[in-house]
Amino acid sequence: MLTSGTILLVFLLFVAVVVLTSTIKIVPQGYNYTVENFGRYTRTLEPGLSILVPFIERVGRKMNMMEQVLDVPTQEVITRDNASVAADGVAFYQILDAKAAAYEVSGLDNAILNLVMTNLRSVMGSMDLDDLLSNRDTISERILRVVDQASHSWGIKITRIEIKDINPPKNLVDAMARQMMAEREKRADILEAEGARNAAILRAEGEKQSQILQAEGKREAAYREAEARERLAEAEATATRLVSEAISAGDVQAINYFVAQKYTEAIAKLASAPNQRVVLMPLEASSLIGSVSGIAEIARAAFGDDRASTPPPSSPRPPRRERPAFRVPDTTGGAGPAQAG
Repeated sequence: MLTSGTILLVFLLFVAVVVLTSTIKIVPQGYNYTVENFGRYTRTLEPGLSILVPFIERVGRKMNMMEQVLDVPTQEVITRDNASVAADGVAFYQILDAKAAAYEVSGLDNAILNLVMTNLRSVMGSMDLDDLLSNRDTISERILRVVDQASHSWGIKITRIEIKDINPPKNLVDAMARQMMAEREKRADILEAEGARNAAILRAEGEKQSQILQAEGKREAAYREAEARERLAEAEATATRLVSEAISAGDVQAINYFVAQKYTEAIAKLASAPNQRVVLMPLEASSLIGSVSGIAEIARAAFGDDRASTPPPSSPRPPRRERPAFRVPDTTGGAGPAQAG
């Protein structure tokens, strides 16, 4: 049976445990505790061991100071061009001031969530569908800037807001797919036309350059041919002048050389004609030999031979007789009489 002393001892032990529990507080890392004195905020406990005044001070709110995430539920949004889309996202925030987060707003998570959803509909509703689908970063930045400014007095920092999904209706997706295919086909046609145009331009440039080179080659060939003819004419003029000067000086051998040269050229041209195959010409050998003898005399005179001054003994010339006519066969099948000169 418990005595009064035992009951008093148990009561004192219970009171001691209650006092110690309400006096000694251990705050874990990543949290802050607010302290209230008869219901009024007095101070904030940092992570670690803290001592409170028993029966006067108590812990008010336990605030999580780590970065937290909120899922934004799917929202139906009407864009500026009257397209209906469904969008959802996530919001990241962190408490910087435990006192403001605990006493400046009621239901912090719910307040942040409603603020994000309201601004998400507002921002996305002010954009066209094409801009909405291609500018998610811009949407997130605009929502973040507005929500962070509105929640600044709550002692929190909105670190990130990300749009997870934007889902247009199925019929709108099909129309966008057809539009994309048409645009790609248009680009392909444009690229093909540009390629054909560039190829035609390059071919025309190549033909132009080829014609220019051919014209330059023909001009160079004509120039060189004209130069060769000019030099040949100059050489022939010089030879004719020298022969004329020799004839004027009374040199008979020059006349013989000139006549023999023309005589030999005429025979060569007659023999090399393309329509001649056989030429029968009884020639007087003494005439050709005499011409050659004249050429030899000119050569001895040119090289300073003393024998050039002594005329060679003339051989008795046979009496001149008439040369018979000869016939030159023609490739056309006809033959005509020719007289030897």
